[in-house]
Amino acid sequence: MDLAPETLQKIESLFPKYPDKRSLTLPLCHLVQEDQGYLSDEAMKWIAAKLEIEPMKVLEVVSFYPMFRRKPIGKVHVKVCRTLSCALNGAYKTCEKLEEALACKRGGTSEDGNYTIEFVECIADCGKGPVVQVDDRLYENCGPEQLEELIARIKEAASADPVTARTAPEPGTPAYKG
Repeated sequence: MDLAPETLQKIESLFPKYPDKRSLTLPLCHLVQEDQGYLSDEAMKWIAAKLEIEPMKVLEVVSFYPMFRRKPIGKVHVKVCRTLSCALNGAYKTCEKLEEALACKRGGTSEDGNYTIEFVECIADCGKGPVVQVDDRLYENCGPEQLEELIARIKEAASADPVTARTAPEPGTPAYKG
């Protein structure tokens, strides 16, 4: 499997910290997914071989935790919380508006490969729903009427260099020029 040298270095640095190799299953899944974007069958077999465990043990972990992906996603990953407090505050309308604006159905990736939208269980920010997570950033109080700016930022991120998109400054910070 073709992993970045930095990823391989991070993986090797973890082994001395975990006397029981099986305990590295979660960290390796995170590192490989961060490198590859998702965990393919090949990746899970590679992790299993590295940890000297059966591939089924890696699949059990990957299928249990919702943060692991089994297939590639779009350049920008949008998650809309659908738990009760977000639902009561308009999460369904928020998700519908994002689907329409990004030409992407929930649970899928847009035809151009720019966006993946998921309607997910609790993002753990129940007091400020509806909550939308775009890649690693959390946006609170995202009712349909507040989405125009967020949609513009999502489209900007999809057209930007992936590294730049993930490090773009937040509005209201001194580095923000938008």
